[in-house]
Amino acid sequence: MPLSLPARMTEIEISAPGGPEVLRSREVAVPTPGPGELLLQVAAAGVNRPDVLQRAGHYPLPPDASPIPGLEVAGTVVALGADVGGYAPGDAVCALTNGGGYAEYCVVPAGQALPIPRGVTALQAAAMPETFFTVWANLFVMGHARQGEVVLIHGGTSGIGTTALMLCREFGIRAFATAGGSSKCEAIRELGGEPINYRQESFADVVRARTGGRGADVILDIMGANYFADNLATLARDGRLLLIGFLGGEIAERIDLRAIMAKRAVVTGSAMRSRSAQEKAAIATALRESVWPVLEQGRCLPVVHAVYPLERAADAHRAMEDGQHIGKIVLEVTPG
Repeated sequence: MPLSLPARMTEIEISAPGGPEVLRSREVAVPTPGPGELLLQVAAAGVNRPDVLQRAGHYPLPPDASPIPGLEVAGTVVALGADVGGYAPGDAVCALTNGGGYAEYCVVPAGQALPIPRGVTALQAAAMPETFFTVWANLFVMGHARQGEVVLIHGGTSGIGTTALMLCREFGIRAFATAGGSSKCEAIRELGGEPINYRQESFADVVRARTGGRGADVILDIMGANYFADNLATLARDGRLLLIGFLGGEIAERIDLRAIMAKRAVVTGSAMRSRSAQEKAAIATALRESVWPVLEQGRCLPVVHAVYPLERAADAHRAMEDGQHIGKIVLEVTPG
């Protein structure tokens, strides 16, 4: 490790399961990258729903995950572990972490890092990995969404939702998206989507009516159980329902399985954290080939709703739980 690095750093720990107040600053040793890893000096870290769930004690961690929250960061490479090629100290990168992003320094697998595109700020870059990895892997790889199809996105103004809307517009996919309230619906419209105010209308009725009864080819769902029956009613024949969250419950009851059979529907789900390092590296490669050139042209840049300093991580979590944000919440890290 270069001698210029400090011995100690600040990170934000979850002192006990609970509310935002359990997020505490502490001083620890700067980590050392192992084989295949990069050590980043963190400029910014994205805040995501799994961080909130982990803090509350509702998100079991994989065995190799750091207990420190933070699933995505942007910063500068300051040290390389053994067997790492393609990067050098001083490189500006963003990365999907295995936890540990709420800190001044973070170790990340090299295969989960990507160069920050030209013209993209560190604050924007920190808002990209978790959502872009998730949307690409689910909507485009597992869901096979393609030009000319119809997609329904639940939570259209979330980080996942705004990313999915922009990529759908970029690749010629018609996108509906649900949200509550006129301002959020207007944001969806500005991102190229067709908004559905779920507080005022049935998304199943709206999608079927506007598609001439055909429905949606792909549904990207963060809600889970309480939307399951209506999602099936919304799907077109040979449609794909992609489950990536359970904000509306985990147990779906009294579901008529004949609806799945009649439509030849595919129902699937995934979590990013449980994927192998090789799977995550493959997603990074696909993003670099298909999406990073778009970002360098100034399109599909992440929507950053608010920025908080690292020491105010608790306030960032309160903002996430308040649910009024459009796009991403980011922590700005000031190295000690």
